[in-house]
Amino acid sequence: MSAVIVHIVVHGRVQGVGYRAFVEREAGKRQLAGWVRNCRDGTVEALFKGEAPVVEDMIVVCRRGPFAARVDALDRRDGAEADLKARLPGQTFSVLPTF
Repeated sequence: MSAVIVHIVVHGRVQGVGYRAFVEREAGKRQLAGWVRNCRDGTVEALFKGEAPVVEDMIVVCRRGPFAARVDALDRRDGAEADLKARLPGQTFSVLPTF
């Protein structure tokens, strides 16, 4: 199997509810590379790199979110290797500053 890179934007009540920490924890469990960050428009954006079935499982988890979150919609598109450069040095998965 080959790795895929998927970029998502999550809409709903996803800021101030532990969503980024949830994504970081779940991505770590799955040994995914990538990042997550809040956006000024109230969405959360994330990038995942890993084996296709594992990334798909992660997206299912993101549609659910942590207990206090409410996910109204999730947009997805293919990501690129260059998108991974946003990670913090030395980290496999990063929580990035708000964008």
